[in-house]
Formats: sequence, structure tokens, C-alpha cells
Amino acid sequence: MTIANFLIAIIALLHLYFLWMEMFAWQTAGKRAFGKGFSDQFFKDTKTLAANQGLYNGFLAAGLIWSLLIDDPQWSKNVALFFLGCVLVAGLYGGFTAGKKILYIQALPAAIALMLVGWS
Repeated sequence: MTIANFLIAIIALLHLYFLWMEMFAWQTAGKRAFGKGFSDQFFKDTKTLAANQGLYNGFLAAGLIWSLLIDDPQWSKNVALFFLGCVLVAGLYGGFTAGKKILYIQALPAAIALMLVGWS
């Protein structure tokens, strides 16, 4: 396994965690992750919105995992570049609108993986 593929796998696992947190544990783990300054009622009221967001994170994870399972190297690279680009854009948007921490947790790993995949 290359370093790029290892990083893709880590990013996919992160997005599976985001899926779980946002779809199934928004009022517990989600509150721990994002709870600063928000009430319990906020997490109750936004549960459906968070679940929708979690579903999208699941799609990102699925695409990244798919890229690791493709036998053809060029197709694998193209799929990885597409989904890593989606993760990067989502991370940048989240970092500028929801919290700077997202830049380091989501956008930076995607940017590094994009560079590694692009150079391979």
C-alpha cells in the first residue's frame, strides 16, 4: 500500500466517523465535537439536518473506498482525485463557515492526499 492509498483510507475512515456522528450520535458525540456555545435544544432541533450532512459524508467515504478497490491504476487515480477534491472543497467551506478546526481535520489531509495521488 502506498502512502497516498494509506492517507485515502484514513480520510475515508474519518468520513465514516463523521457519518456515524452526524446520523446516529448528533446529540452526544456531535455535541462534544461542535457543542461550544450551542444548547441541547440546538442539537435536538438540527438532528435531521446533521443526518443529511452525515449521509453526504458517507458518500465521500464510499467514493474514496471505491477508488482503493479499482484495479485499473488510471481509473483508481481519477476517482481518488475527484473524491479527494470534493473532500477538500467541503473542508475549505466548512473551515471558513463552521470552524477553523475543520481546515486541519478535513481540508489539510485531503490536500496532502491530492498532492500525493497527483504525483503518483
